[in-house]
Amino acid sequence: MATTAGTLPQYATNTGLWSWITTVDHKRIGTLYLFTGFIWLLVGGLEAILVRTQLAVPNSTVIDADLYNQLFTMHALTMIFLAIMPMTAAFSNWLIPLMIGARDVAFPRMNALSYWLYFFGGIFLSSGFLFGEAASSGWFAYAPLTTNQYAPGRGMDFYTLGLLILGVSSMVAALNFAVTIINMRAPGMTMMRLPVFIWMTLVISFLLFLALPPLTVALIQLMFDRHFTTHFFIVDGGGDPIMWQHLFWVFGHPEVYILILPAMGIISEVLPTFSRKPLFGYAAMVFAAVAIAFLSWAVWSHHMFTTGLAPVPRAIFSANTMLIGVPTGVKIFNWLGTLYGGSIRFTTAMLFAVSFIPLFTIGGISGVMHSSPPIDSQHQDTYMVVAHIHYVLVTGALIGVFSGLFYWFPKMFGRMLDEGLGKWQFWLFFIGVNLAFFPMHFLGLAGMPRRIYTYDAGLGWDFWNMVSTIGAYVIGVSVLVFIWNFFKTMSKPMDQPNNPWGAPTLEWATSSPPPEHDFDVVPVVRARDPLWYDRDHGLEQPQPTGHEHIHIPPPSYYPIVMSFGVLLMAVGVTTSLAVTALGIPIVIYSVWGWALEPTS
Repeated sequence: MATTAGTLPQYATNTGLWSWITTVDHKRIGTLYLFTGFIWLLVGGLEAILVRTQLAVPNSTVIDADLYNQLFTMHALTMIFLAIMPMTAAFSNWLIPLMIGARDVAFPRMNALSYWLYFFGGIFLSSGFLFGEAASSGWFAYAPLTTNQYAPGRGMDFYTLGLLILGVSSMVAALNFAVTIINMRAPGMTMMRLPVFIWMTLVISFLLFLALPPLTVALIQLMFDRHFTTHFFIVDGGGDPIMWQHLFWVFGHPEVYILILPAMGIISEVLPTFSRKPLFGYAAMVFAAVAIAFLSWAVWSHHMFTTGLAPVPRAIFSANTMLIGVPTGVKIFNWLGTLYGGSIRFTTAMLFAVSFIPLFTIGGISGVMHSSPPIDSQHQDTYMVVAHIHYVLVTGALIGVFSGLFYWFPKMFGRMLDEGLGKWQFWLFFIGVNLAFFPMHFLGLAGMPRRIYTYDAGLGWDFWNMVSTIGAYVIGVSVLVFIWNFFKTMSKPMDQPNNPWGAPTLEWATSSPPPEHDFDVVPVVRARDPLWYDRDHGLEQPQPTGHEHIHIPPPSYYPIVMSFGVLLMAVGVTTSLAVTALGIPIVIYSVWGWALEPTS
């Protein structure tokens, strides 16, 4: 439906539950991603606290071995696929059109489909807990632990089908983001004027295009092994369990950068704003991200140095693993260069952003250590690896998410999170993550294996396990402080100006929160930091004439109906094919209705 500025269709101002269910507005979908991801963050955190409680003292009996295996498996799956990835996708949904000067994403209904597939896929993946049959073979699901012999219940079926649904969701979102960034930039918004966060999103979109197919193939093969007596990964039938590891880590290591690059993009927006100077080495930051993306395909087998790789591939993957630290180091030094000489203002967002630099560096250094096959062989399957991954994903990706929340909250909700409570949260979080994860280095060097549910006294692990558990509880308290801050803030009126931080990028040129159509008139960009260079015509904001045509896509219920049909098809595989037979016509109906539905 075409309309003139100031005269929007009725559905553009609809409120209520149904308007949220049928919305195709990128900002509302971003908000749905944000809240759903945060709920899963709480679930994953609770799983982690139960695991740490069990390990706090020797010979603990808080939970039994079977439940422990389910908890540590689902903790990783929840945090990676249901919390951190969707929360970074929330920022991408919210900010891509605003940062590039567009009124929406390229495919609004596909955007809604990606969310609803994620919503139902997350429920399905975790529903094994309802039957005491959640996946328990580790998030990496190594064969032969996933065969019917060792995983006889439905836990691995929830795993395979749940990840397949979530993979489709991610692929749809990545396609949408890439097309939007490439084709819908405002006049003058050249590729080398894009905000770094947008570059990071574009890079991970291409990583998702390439990384998800190997995982999809592996999951389908695993499902066939379990239900149709094939032997892709079963030795007795001529299969090769090591093939699963190759297929999984071809996806799994790019996935690490899919998780961390958006956080790096957030940090690259926050640091310049609160240093009051442009990002140091913009072009180097962009090319470093592209280099990381290319190199991420050449490091996967460093997860497999103990599987009997020949000397030549061990040397190649060792060298590539060291090499990928170079573009990462470029980013670290460019962030330091941005801070150097700046007029630094330590807001909560800035505290999280600055802390990202040393804490992520700790995780990166331990990663480079594992590029050495002899050292990796010593650390393999010990808590040293657990420490490494948590310093990358918690003190890296999750800290980036919190920095972004405090930074863009006024733009998203028109209200400013309380800075006093924010600083309490930051220091509790900072102390908690270091208490929780740094002792894991010592535990790993002392020989504590990962994935054990109990241990005897006198092994030298007692003290550091207790310290680590205390740290986990401190992290939990910090998250509770954030929840308190959120509800306190949302009780206030929406009174924030367009640009409360004095930031340089385009999203701060519109109201807080933005209207559904984002901009009354699409701006014309003349500089990389348009709002800082406005006096030099860095941004032209023509005034509405009353004749501009603004297209607002109508709401649609087909994305949620299609996603529900996909859920029924997956449920049928684990229960009765009759349920699958019910889901198929629902999906067909949705495809048909979607194709015929008017888009204006």
